Amino acid sequence: MRFSYPFRNCTVKNKFMAITVFGLILIVWFGNFSHSVGEIERRSVNNDLFNEIENLKRRVQELEHGQKVYPEVKFLNVKDRKRILITGGAGFVGSHLVDRLMIEGHEVTVVDNFFTGRKRNVEHWIGHENFELLNHDVINPLFIEVDQVYHLASPASPPNYMYNPVKTIKTNTIGTNNMLGLTKRVRGRLLLASTSEVYGDPEIHPQNEDYWGHVNPIGPRACYDEGKRVAETMCYAYHRQDGTEIRVARIFNTFGPRMHLNDGRVVSNFILQSLQDQPITIYGEGKQTRSFQYVSDLVDGLIRLMNSNYSMPVNIGNPDEYTIGDFAKIIKGLVGGNRKESQILQELKTILGWSPKVQLEVGLNRTIEYFRNELRRTTLDGRHFTKLPGGA
Repeated sequence: MRFSYPFRNCTVKNKFMAITVFGLILIVWFGNFSHSVGEIERRSVNNDLFNEIENLKRRVQELEHGQKVYPEVKFLNVKDRKRILITGGAGFVGSHLVDRLMIEGHEVTVVDNFFTGRKRNVEHWIGHENFELLNHDVINPLFIEVDQVYHLASPASPPNYMYNPVKTIKTNTIGTNNMLGLTKRVRGRLLLASTSEVYGDPEIHPQNEDYWGHVNPIGPRACYDEGKRVAETMCYAYHRQDGTEIRVARIFNTFGPRMHLNDGRVVSNFILQSLQDQPITIYGEGKQTRSFQYVSDLVDGLIRLMNSNYSMPVNIGNPDEYTIGDFAKIIKGLVGGNRKESQILQELKTILGWSPKVQLEVGLNRTIEYFRNELRRTTLDGRHFTKLPGGA
């Protein structure tokens, strides 16, 4: 069978015209086909974009519904609101001081290197317009504008400050010098969180602020004791030479929520051992005496001292002392469910009009509950903010 070519009998001119028409038909058809494909592709892209926008809208709505809620903060106008720097503000005492000052309406900047401090202690303020958190070591200079400086930066428990004694000395000397330099530059006021350890192994009881102490400058704890003594000396050198405003608080034993479980001192040791049904470890006969204050009382004392006109060192502690043996029995009883609140505490009147208000058993019950919850925790969930008596 012979194949018949369609343009065989046509003239060259007709063949050319036929081919041209056929080509135009192909061009038109292909153009319509490309347009259809492009339209489909555009619709697909538009649908993907639309779906992405809808997903973003939904996520924004979810974030708005789950918006972070901060503790209630008082409003202060510019003339009353202070810019306050707290070194070591993510630590045990520092974080409670942050809570009080934030609630009072001040602008608070926390500086911490997180050696012993924890971000979780202040996470409930992160994002608030009055709060700022800086990961910074005070042995390095800091240049910010503030009105007051609470200088709390230093490890305070023996296991922590003896872990790196050279670092402890640097923090309390170079770090204090840097904070005093900052305070001098901004013409502000600095409160040094010193310690009862500056009295060393005292030969008189109780110790008043005029007692010079009985110290061992080369013992294993000297990095902390002598570091704080030098820090105090430096404060008064700046005060006498440059007129820098300083306040010095000598802090005695303090306890409360946010203490490290491995703090290494009697409160945390006794509570942990009691919660874990272990025998309480007492060194010696347990006749040695200690006084213990709740953290909210300390915070109240620090703020009162900072805002007072008194520039000499001030002891801040609870006047009631307990033997270590009796203290162990109290904790053992409270962990076992005996929550009776004692009425035996007496008020300590000072030049600041300050006295501890939280009874020992009340504070211990709150601390025990905190430790119990920490031991049970298996996730990162759970806010770390609890409004303490007096607002701390």
